[in-house]
Amino acid sequence: MLEDKDRIFTNLYGREDWSLEAAKKRGAWHLTREMLECGQDWICDQIKASGLRGRGGAGFPTGLKWTFMPKQEGPRPHYLVVNADESEPGTCKDRDIMRHDPHLLIEGCLVASYAMRAHKCYIYLRGEYIYERERMEAAVKEAYEARLIGENNIHGWDFDVYIHHGAGAYICGEETALLESLEGKKGQPRLKPPFPANAGLYGCPTTVNNVESIAVAPTILRRGAEWFASIGRENNKGTKVFCISGHVNKPCNVEEAMSIPMRQLIEEHCGGVRGGWENLKAVIPGGSSVPLIPREICDDVLMDFDALREVKSGLGTAAMIVMDQSTDVVKAIARISYFYRHESCGQCTPCREGTGWMWRVLERMARGEAEHHEIDMLLDVSTQVEGHTICALGDAAAWPVQGLIRHFRHEIEERISTYRIGKPLVQGATVAAE
Repeated sequence: MLEDKDRIFTNLYGREDWSLEAAKKRGAWHLTREMLECGQDWICDQIKASGLRGRGGAGFPTGLKWTFMPKQEGPRPHYLVVNADESEPGTCKDRDIMRHDPHLLIEGCLVASYAMRAHKCYIYLRGEYIYERERMEAAVKEAYEARLIGENNIHGWDFDVYIHHGAGAYICGEETALLESLEGKKGQPRLKPPFPANAGLYGCPTTVNNVESIAVAPTILRRGAEWFASIGRENNKGTKVFCISGHVNKPCNVEEAMSIPMRQLIEEHCGGVRGGWENLKAVIPGGSSVPLIPREICDDVLMDFDALREVKSGLGTAAMIVMDQSTDVVKAIARISYFYRHESCGQCTPCREGTGWMWRVLERMARGEAEHHEIDMLLDVSTQVEGHTICALGDAAAWPVQGLIRHFRHEIEERISTYRIGKPLVQGATVAAE
């Protein structure tokens, strides 16, 4: 369990003031100039040595990603774009960082931009985040007035931050769709290559990083890469903000050590599962796009990238959605499928057609109005959507369906069989036989 002295986001719950002076008392903007004086290569090497992996879902090594940017400044400017389009269902970690510790993010933007030789940074906020945008704008204004950023600032690196408010499209959480939206176009993913590090925003070298990935960077540099790397398992280092919602007694966001056991996380921070651990049915461990896992796996699984991949799920954004025995898991996945059908940009045929088809079949399965052979047909279609689209939304739509069939196929079969013989599906409800 993570000790308080190792927490990076010490104001995650907003118990203290968010403003610049309060942030400085908590350690923000301390030794920032000295970090920059160590040079771009030193910063990238420290972030690589820390083992930090992207906190937005993909888990790509952050320091390595920064080194993909050109080493020399040329006629094309370099950009840092912070992805604050936090639209994954169940995920609300970046929201609290921007509300309560905005200066950690702004300082991180300066340090990361310097490491990548960028003089401008755009923070792209989710369309529904009105309060967060106002807080970020106020914090940026404070930083400008204190000459922490801007031209001729006290850190010796000219640097501007712009807050850009999206329109509430889930697809803009994908980095190239986000760049399209920033340029004033329809938010649709781009074909890669070229990758953003070569041709990103306005055709210039660009790196897109998640809010949490950027906000932790200054603290890692202040405390040392060895400190961050001492937390968690190999290849799964550092601290992580977990979002736990659903059927727990105390839903919460909490910063904990990577590789903490899922059961420990739920019982020590959330007061346990509603009705006790034995009442647990399943958990979606990383936001709605990753496959759910049943209780027998949840008993021992660790919350990190590798452990969850080994059980055919994923850490994603570390947004845990807990389901107890009262959950109609078929209906729950059908509802998630509707979300992806609604949010598909329609650019790729497998996603445009497949997400709607999967949702319609799942709705019938939730009612029992399907045939047994359609279960395998649904699984087959999900594999045809997965991996056949420009961006990962196709995967995100397919994986929850695959997880449902992998672990709860028996519930779908029982639902269909019960409907076919005309027995009640739920207490007090009957369905006519075919």
